[in-house]
Amino acid sequence: MAEDERRQEREQGREESREQTHGQTREHVRVAVIGSGFGGLGAAVRLRREGITDFVVLERAGAVGGTWRDNSYPGCACDVPSHLYSFSFAPNPDWPRTFSGQEKIHEYLERVADTFRLRPHIRLNTEVKLMSWDADQLRWEIETSEGALTADVVVSATGPLSDPKLPDIPGLDTFEGKVFHSARWDHDYDLRGKRVAMIGTGASAIQIVPAIQREVGKLTLFQRTPPWVMPRMDRAISKAERWLHRQLPFTTQARRGILWGIRELQVQAFTKRPNELGAVEQLAKRNIARAIKDPELRAKLTPSYRIGCKRILLSNTYYPALAQPNVDVVASGLSEVRGNTVVAADGTETEVDAIIFGTGFHVTDMPIADRVVGADGGTLMESWKDGMKSLRGATAAGFPNFMTVIGPNTGLGNSSMILMIESQLNYLADYMRQLTLLAPPERGDRAALAVRTNAVHAWNDKVQERMKRTVWNTGGCNSWYLDENGVNTTIWPGTTSEFRSATRRVDLAEYEVVRPPKPDAAPESRTAAKKSKPRTTKKAEAQA
Repeated sequence: MAEDERRQEREQGREESREQTHGQTREHVRVAVIGSGFGGLGAAVRLRREGITDFVVLERAGAVGGTWRDNSYPGCACDVPSHLYSFSFAPNPDWPRTFSGQEKIHEYLERVADTFRLRPHIRLNTEVKLMSWDADQLRWEIETSEGALTADVVVSATGPLSDPKLPDIPGLDTFEGKVFHSARWDHDYDLRGKRVAMIGTGASAIQIVPAIQREVGKLTLFQRTPPWVMPRMDRAISKAERWLHRQLPFTTQARRGILWGIRELQVQAFTKRPNELGAVEQLAKRNIARAIKDPELRAKLTPSYRIGCKRILLSNTYYPALAQPNVDVVASGLSEVRGNTVVAADGTETEVDAIIFGTGFHVTDMPIADRVVGADGGTLMESWKDGMKSLRGATAAGFPNFMTVIGPNTGLGNSSMILMIESQLNYLADYMRQLTLLAPPERGDRAALAVRTNAVHAWNDKVQERMKRTVWNTGGCNSWYLDENGVNTTIWPGTTSEFRSATRRVDLAEYEVVRPPKPDAAPESRTAAKKSKPRTTKKAEAQA
């Protein structure tokens, strides 16, 4: 369907929606936060600290936690040290291990929701279907599975690791066994004695393989590209250490500071001098050699690209599990399913009872982007059709009063995303301060901030210029950091302190202040100013 036809359809949907809600007053809030993972809960805490209590957190699932709620597969754990993978404003002196498991991180997020009194603001089982900008009222109209509401500002904190990505495999729909994604683990399915195909060798797969290897009958790992895997320096944190952290909170801060500092020093090798990673590569090869004695298997598991090009994975059990007699490694991706037989791209055939996909997420094509309709009547997905772009990872051109947490080029390859999230929360806080100064809510004034297109382009150009030298662009791999055009729209090519400095304040020169249309404006101009809101889009229908 042509773009103008799609927009006509959306305008019609908007008019029908108006008719259906005529005479009804929609609930209105100052801020609507989408998602309740680290980004969403962090945004909620920061809003409260700014004195803003008129907000809601819309969560499609039945509990908070985001990716740490959804990824409950066996062996799931974080590859960032616990004391760094937590909020600076909510330290946890009682982390049981240096690298925490999924259950403990999820418990931590539930505790954050309680400690900061966020529960009254959180609406569970409330999925956002559509959000569209109303240019007359300067607010977002939000359709959810539980009804409609409006908001002055929307903060999208759905995160890039929220919607599982399943490959389009011919014959998969005819498979008679069990099929599920690592992020949607079926805990009712008994793997004991089963013949299992594990598809993918990313961060989830290297944790799942050793966790299930002993109980399955046969495990076949389909590997398109081998990962670089380094030893995991994990250990239990002693009772004495935890006591010390409780009694002397500054020791927790010191521990976090040391962990942060080490990773800041590593950034130069990733972003400016990738050849320096060669020494690390040698350590990784020794890690393979210690566990894998079979030269043929060792060759399969040794990457041909520069370490760091894809995220460096951590495990002490992955290689030993692959060396067990009930495990086969197929150095080729899955290409077809015939009945109960899975067929690799190299022709290898294996009969299995279950297929587990560890194939990642929609990172550069987040489905939520197809549910956000901006000032010109187009979706965020359409705006990003040539690649995701935003100012400071937060605001996109054409979408006033709309912010993303963990937006384009805010990902990290060697440190904690919580550091980046907190930087974006600083930006959110100043954004709200600026809006309040421009239009004090107590006076009933209205205003919006619309990021200037040239500011977005200028920021993105600088990011992409810096990206050229990084290992993620020069390392010779094809990673999920790159979009379909081969552009790295996910990773931040600098230190976390640089990003913190760049997001400390909102520069109003990068924004246009939008005011409501004048009451005496001509009907034609007001109609043009009020952009369309679709009732639905084809992608939204398919994903609903």
